Amino acid sequence: MTLAEICILIACLLPIVCAGIAKSQGFGKARRDGGFDNHDPRAWLAGLQGWQARAHAAQLNSFEALPLFIAGVLVAQHHHAVQQTVNALAAAFIVLRIGFIWAYLTDRASLRSALWTLGLICCVGQFFV
Repeated sequence: MTLAEICILIACLLPIVCAGIAKSQGFGKARRDGGFDNHDPRAWLAGLQGWQARAHAAQLNSFEALPLFIAGVLVAQHHHAVQQTVNALAAAFIVLRIGFIWAYLTDRASLRSALWTLGLICCVGQFFV
């Protein structure tokens, strides 16, 4: 398995990590006390505020970023691009996504947008290596 393929797996797990962060304050509490509502999770998530709401937004954005990233890695490998370059772009994407999630959670909007843009460049770059 290549580093780029491991990065695909990590990218697939990042939204799940964000979901856990978003829901974390609701775990262990009764629904009547504001705890996570597994009977109506979407409504519960829609009512989140602050960093929890941003964690949920980071989860959604992480899911949105997956198709282009996965396609980019697979296209690059299918066309026998230099594997070191594919690995470097994939690893950079993961580092940027982790930074993006951190920036989202800490409400650093401009930094978040810059990291998102750099991650997009890594994904698109995979198609041209």
